[in-house]
Amino acid sequence: MREVLAVPTGVALSDPRQQLFDAAERVLLRTGAAGLTSRAVTAEAGVAKGVLHRHFADFDGFLAELVLDRIARVGAQTTALRGAAGTGSVAGNLTGALTLLFEPVMVAIVALVIARDELRTRLRRAGTARFPLVGEGTAMVAGYLAAERDLGRIAPDADVDTLAPTLIGAAHLLFTERKGSPPEPEALRRVVTTVLAGVTR
Repeated sequence: MREVLAVPTGVALSDPRQQLFDAAERVLLRTGAAGLTSRAVTAEAGVAKGVLHRHFADFDGFLAELVLDRIARVGAQTTALRGAAGTGSVAGNLTGALTLLFEPVMVAIVALVIARDELRTRLRRAGTARFPLVGEGTAMVAGYLAAERDLGRIAPDADVDTLAPTLIGAAHLLFTERKGSPPEPEALRRVVTTVLAGVTR
């Protein structure tokens, strides 16, 4: 049975973890990693300060769960992208996937992971990639490219383990350079097309 907690406003909080995650994401987008504190999160969520510590051992534990929640979403996206192999165009599929991957909250969470040593340590203990989220994104792209290679839509000698981090790095730079608004889809597509120029058929 789902736990229901009372919040100061008298409104029932039926999913406290998700409400706290959503609040943390809003704070991140508004103030960046430096402004993300337990007090800021609970204030944004409109709950008592003790609610966060009732569900998480400490603030870094909360942040680790926030990142793991995002990694799970990348897992779902990986399945969808692999399912698209053999359909549409390779560049179009990757442009769409990278746009979803590097949406504003994800870019902010990547910056948060870079900024907090203890958070990275906890994520590694949980079995994430060496560079959480970016690593999972790279694996997603590599898996998709391998599937397209098997289908003959990219060259049989294509080095997907080099192409994938190249695409992820280039896309990440493109999204982080455009603060406040994502790059135009055509700009991202040009990056993808350029990286894959020698291997697509």
